Amino acid sequence: MDILAQVLDRIRLSGTLLFHFELGHPWRLELPQRPYALFHYLSQGSATLAVGQEQEIQMTGGDFVVITRGEPHVFYSDRRAEPLRITDIDRLSPRLGFVRHGGRAKPLSTMLCGNFTVSRPLFASVMELLPPVLLLKPTADRGWLEAILRRLISESATERPGQRVALSRLTEVLFVEVLRSWIASLSPGQGGWLGAISDPHIGPALKLIHENPELPWTLSDLGQRVGLGRSVFSARFTKLVGQSMHRYVIERRMAEAAFLLETSDEPIARIASKVGYETAAAFSKLFHRHHGVSPGRYRISRRSDGGERQGDFQGAALAD
Repeated sequence: MDILAQVLDRIRLSGTLLFHFELGHPWRLELPQRPYALFHYLSQGSATLAVGQEQEIQMTGGDFVVITRGEPHVFYSDRRAEPLRITDIDRLSPRLGFVRHGGRAKPLSTMLCGNFTVSRPLFASVMELLPPVLLLKPTADRGWLEAILRRLISESATERPGQRVALSRLTEVLFVEVLRSWIASLSPGQGGWLGAISDPHIGPALKLIHENPELPWTLSDLGQRVGLGRSVFSARFTKLVGQSMHRYVIERRMAEAAFLLETSDEPIARIASKVGYETAAAFSKLFHRHHGVSPGRYRISRRSDGGERQGDFQGAALAD
């Protein structure tokens, strides 16, 4: 099992490009809080990114940044410039908007902006593990980034049948590649279970848990399967994943149960058995504690809104 592929498939990741900016000094862009991640690719020039009151990042051509929590942020060449405020991001047509902003003085900067959305928030642990601001600098093997972005631009430029699906799939590939680059940059103990996937002992243990969450896993069982003693395995798992093995197994079971409730018509008792609980009562009690609602109510609520609480955007609008 490819754990990352499974999780990304289940969270229903999608997204698209929103704007292609051409920016002449002096310029300033202000982006409001959004309920999804925003990404920006500075293809040319330079910019200062300010997130919150204290964090400022100097960006140069080729830098790619993801604001993973959708926090308010500002880009500028001159903080005193008249701002262009991007508001009401849910109402313009989904076609890529080309925007010219700022003065006529050099240096000119060009920037692509888009979003990553998640339609199953309960499975959004990938987003939660990422830092609030994820910055990727140009490297020798980053040709994939420009290739994907060029394709996104060409796909956005002309309205054709299947355009929305194509943009969503391309953005999904973009996110996977960004995630791979970030994971490769992590030091041991960083990134929670995402970082632990590549560990020679904890990675196989995570795979076993994901493949069979219903089994009564113990520290001794898993430790033996991956070649570590109980205490060493326990300490290593907690250090790299950021939580105990026992807690991780419970969260994995609850995530699997939520997925089955949303996507299948199987009885709750059957789902309880599939995720390792002998009785529906014991399962329902733990599910309610974990998700805040009973399994039955969870199923009804997810079916009633189609599981599309977060990802069904239409584009963006501009306001001065």
